[in-house]
Amino acid sequence: MAEEKAEGSKKSNKKNRNKEEKHVDEDEPDFSDPEDFEDDITDEELVGDLLKIRPRETDGIDSVIVVDNVPQVAGERLSKLQNVVRKIFGKFGKIINEHYPADDEGKTKGFIFLEFQNAEDAIEAVKTTNGYKLDKAHTFAVNLFTDFDKYADIPDEWTPPEPKEYKDLGNLHSWLQNPHCYDQFSVIYENGARTAIFNNAHNEPTVIEERGGWTETYVRWSPKGTYLATFHSRGIALWGGQSFKQIQRFSHNGVHFIDFSPCEKYMVTFSPTAAADSKDEPKAIIIWDIISGVQKRAFSCEHASAWPIFKWNHDGKYFARMTPDTLSVYETPSFGLLDKKSIKVDLIKDFSWSPTDNIISYWTPEERETPARVALIDIPTRKVLSQKNLFTVADCKLHWQKAGDFLCVKVDRFNKKMEVDGQVKFCGVFHNINIFRIREKQIPVDVVEVKENIMAFAWEPVGKKFAIIHGDIPRIAASVYKVSEGKEGATVELIQTLEKRSCNALFWSPRGQFLVLAGLGSMAGELEFVDTADMTTMAKTEHFQATDVEWDPSGRYVVTGVSFWGCKVDNGYWIFNFQGKMIHKQPLPQFCQLLWRPRPPTLLDEATVKNVKKNIRKYYPTFALEDKMRESKASKEQIDRRQEQLQEYNEWRSELEYYYEEEKELRLELRRGVDTDTFDNDVENFEEEHIDFLLKVEETVITEG
Repeated sequence: MAEEKAEGSKKSNKKNRNKEEKHVDEDEPDFSDPEDFEDDITDEELVGDLLKIRPRETDGIDSVIVVDNVPQVAGERLSKLQNVVRKIFGKFGKIINEHYPADDEGKTKGFIFLEFQNAEDAIEAVKTTNGYKLDKAHTFAVNLFTDFDKYADIPDEWTPPEPKEYKDLGNLHSWLQNPHCYDQFSVIYENGARTAIFNNAHNEPTVIEERGGWTETYVRWSPKGTYLATFHSRGIALWGGQSFKQIQRFSHNGVHFIDFSPCEKYMVTFSPTAAADSKDEPKAIIIWDIISGVQKRAFSCEHASAWPIFKWNHDGKYFARMTPDTLSVYETPSFGLLDKKSIKVDLIKDFSWSPTDNIISYWTPEERETPARVALIDIPTRKVLSQKNLFTVADCKLHWQKAGDFLCVKVDRFNKKMEVDGQVKFCGVFHNINIFRIREKQIPVDVVEVKENIMAFAWEPVGKKFAIIHGDIPRIAASVYKVSEGKEGATVELIQTLEKRSCNALFWSPRGQFLVLAGLGSMAGELEFVDTADMTTMAKTEHFQATDVEWDPSGRYVVTGVSFWGCKVDNGYWIFNFQGKMIHKQPLPQFCQLLWRPRPPTLLDEATVKNVKKNIRKYYPTFALEDKMRESKASKEQIDRRQEQLQEYNEWRSELEYYYEEEKELRLELRRGVDTDTFDNDVENFEEEHIDFLLKVEETVITEG
């Protein structure tokens, strides 16, 4: 009995424990996956940051390069060769290991291995030194060590690539066929939520296309107006054609800035986030082929400066960038370094291409006993065309005239020299303007002294004038100069100075002659329209708190705007004609940006353009009539309505004449062969017959009163 009780007690205790465990399990959540569960989340999404730093098969060799066609030497000559190699490749990064394979006699085999501290240095060394000419008999062939495995895996049988299906993009220049030659402009409003394209129709612009969420930040037109670029977190999209269909997409995460080549063949994109994340390969700056969408080359960005980092020459054949000690010029379509080497320029501060020639201008600051210097070099010969030394320089700005005839170098200079704690320091700034006459022999330089602060400078787009805004509040003035030809060469002449102006920016018409002086931002948006032919003020007006001024490509209209990015109230844009007459006011909620669509250069030759200008007066009546018809929206609507009614009447009459001719035989039959259509020609053969018809009978009852 005792054993049975003990056994029963054990079973009871076990049963109670099972109940307690089951109760605990019911209270705790179950995180186990069902049997048919499929995990669709990748490791990259979960632990992408850890996977980036995991060991790889190529670790240790991706920073190794192989240099072939090296001189075969031994003994003392080997140490000299090593010093030369270190000097050539050491500027790309720290070399942590080097190996010179040798034969049994101790003579090198003609190739070497170099290991850099990181892969980025190795990639840059390969791009720059491949094809480097050491001497007449030795030209380096440089490759990454990892490339040997890549090229070894190429199959023996070549498989031709599949041709891509042709995609008809339509007429990308259809907007130039507008019968009234209206220009277009893009507008972003509602703080970037909506983007619209307008036709600048007379008096009131009309919407061509409007979309919500078209871009995430801002938009940009290509130089000839063919493409509209929109910005997105994952890259850039290009739009064009009559209905603005998507032309191309470019994947570049976190892109902030873009730039087009003047020929519209290439586009440059820049992403600061990619610059920070790219450890294995450069991804900060990418150059794309616009038509194919193919990446042509990528660059790192260790020395970020003002955008654009790369600057294009006038036809897109070359582009250049600068580092603190070099000026690198690349050529297309190879996108390789010109002549496989950079131009050595110590402490280069800024450079600029000529708008019409393959000439680069740059300047360097003073250093100890070496003066500042402005130089012009020819590309691709690298010949120095001209240079000028400058002293006590604080800063320089380079301004090319659009025709490429002149280069203005605005120099800010110190006018006081003093010694503080044993060190020489400069203070006080004055200005002068150096005009380089590019087309003349030996490129002479004219100097214009300006003792006041220069706030703004701009060349006239068509002509040889330039304007400056100088002075300080409240004594601000605007001066217009002209570079004129004389017996002793070109001279810079002051045309006129407009005293006591409230302006801090100036804007030339694209066609020259007309100038807008604007007081943007803190100057309350005062505007002055000046005709520089006789220096008369055509109009003075005000757009309160204006932040932007834009001329249209034709030079007939000026747009001023109050951007939401600069001011939070009274957002919108106003349109003036070139004489300062108000044409249209358009308030827009949270208006951000307005950009005119550029026009490509004219296809007419210079002689035809001169002939049109010479005979322009005979076209005035036609243009004046069109402008008069568009003066009032009401009169235009009335004229359109009358034209529509006249067209309807003519169509109705034509239809009746058709039936009248068809019923002629029936009329002849009813009238016994008499052609009544010619009644007026044969009146005597007809007798008049009067027929009376009883219409109604009326009865009047007369009663005796």
